[in-house]
Amino acid sequence: MTVLSWVSVAVFLAAYALIATEKMHRVAAALGGAGIMLLIHATDAGAAFFSEHSGIDWNVIFLLLGMMIIVGVLKQTGVFEYLAIWAAKRARGRPFRLMVLLVLITAVASALLDNVTTVLLIAPVTFLVCERLALKVAPFLIAEALSSNIGGAATLVGDPPNIIIASRGGLSFNDFLIHMAPMIIVLMAVFLLLCWLMFGRTFRYDPERAAEIMALDEREAIADRRLLWQSLAVLALVMAAFVLHPVLHYEPSVVALLGAGVLVAATKVTTEQAIAEVEWPTLVFFAGLFVMVGGLVETGVIGRLSELAVEATAGRPELTTMGLLGASAVLSAIVDNIPYVATMSPIVDQLVQAGDNAGQVLWWALAFGADLGGNATAVGAAANVVVLGIAARNGTPISFWQFTKYGLIVTVVTVTLVAPYLWLRYLI
Repeated sequence: MTVLSWVSVAVFLAAYALIATEKMHRVAAALGGAGIMLLIHATDAGAAFFSEHSGIDWNVIFLLLGMMIIVGVLKQTGVFEYLAIWAAKRARGRPFRLMVLLVLITAVASALLDNVTTVLLIAPVTFLVCERLALKVAPFLIAEALSSNIGGAATLVGDPPNIIIASRGGLSFNDFLIHMAPMIIVLMAVFLLLCWLMFGRTFRYDPERAAEIMALDEREAIADRRLLWQSLAVLALVMAAFVLHPVLHYEPSVVALLGAGVLVAATKVTTEQAIAEVEWPTLVFFAGLFVMVGGLVETGVIGRLSELAVEATAGRPELTTMGLLGASAVLSAIVDNIPYVATMSPIVDQLVQAGDNAGQVLWWALAFGADLGGNATAVGAAANVVVLGIAARNGTPISFWQFTKYGLIVTVVTVTLVAPYLWLRYLI
């Protein structure tokens, strides 16, 4: 490799280290790294902004933007608060039953929306319910973060790494439903058992507090019924268009933007209200990250890594698949799974092209490893970081190791179960 290649690697690793250690805000680190890549001519404006292979993946950016706008409008209706109170009442104040319902709501919502947005909406309500039942909120928040990462793995839009994988691998919404969702259902059942083993036996039922929660009227949480039905109708159409991609031939990003536009145009929601909930730092972080990875592509680093990986695993798809699953789980536990997948996806693309039709299993190994590995530590996934931030702001901080001691257990169990699934379904 050339001197420029080695310099670009050094810039990328430095930015990666800053993101992983949180010595610098991840947006600043990503933008700084992207700026240096442009400064040293590792990439240029044409490649960074317009190249399909080494530039910003606008499909990812605009898919997230559209879904954030839809969810931002949905949030104004109070439907998430309704669901949380409904769950508490259905659990009749029983702590573990409540955890099961909140975990299932979080997992399903994460699959339909995205895990970061879901925990942002569910976590504040969890504080309200736990306060009324005099329960420690940390176990519920940890369980919700873990379930959001598992549930989000089921669909293209549920977990940000899946969006990157789908864009790079040319995978559809239906592909994720067919290949990821069945195993995710099994993993969620196992996760509920783990929740009982990790948290369930520590809960104490308080009949008086339970009676108070039963007195709440969840219908009062709905602030705008008309807007709720309008939002749900648009969301249903968007999800249907995702599923019908093979027939309609509209990219998910186009569908999400059309849905967001229709929702804003057809309701009384103002433009300012619609974009108020957009996570602009997340979108900017993605853009900077894509430019950094593009620098590695343009300087030949990714190509060389791909060649070495192909040589090391030539003719051995079983070794490649299991190695990718395990490595993805471990590395996603150490650093955020978003930059990891953005870095690995070009390499996996080369491996898939070098293989036969069975090569697509490598995308599922990468997705399972990154999504489930993100549960292992407090910094492994964006949803984890969001939950810890909410807990700290509400005066009940969750430490890195308090989260990680549970996350590691869940990751080891779930990844171990995925290995035979991939082996039996794709490699035998």
